[in-house]
Amino acid sequence: MSGVNEPKNIEISINGESRHIPSGYSVADLVASLELSAGRLAIELNLSILPRAAWAETRLQANDKLEIVHFVGGG
Repeated sequence: MSGVNEPKNIEISINGESRHIPSGYSVADLVASLELSAGRLAIELNLSILPRAAWAETRLQANDKLEIVHFVGGG
């Protein structure tokens, strides 16, 4: 029987691009799945800056809009 144990996906927007992710993902889960270095990121969730301390506990919801900025060093 299809769909019984399959995780439900939700749609979110990351930097203006639509993405499908598993339901229940936290912001920390998303950062890990995108293989981003958390040390140099700033994340805005639905027009509010999300403190790094809240990433693990913040669950993403359908239609959330994220802006992820990756800071690059150099000179």
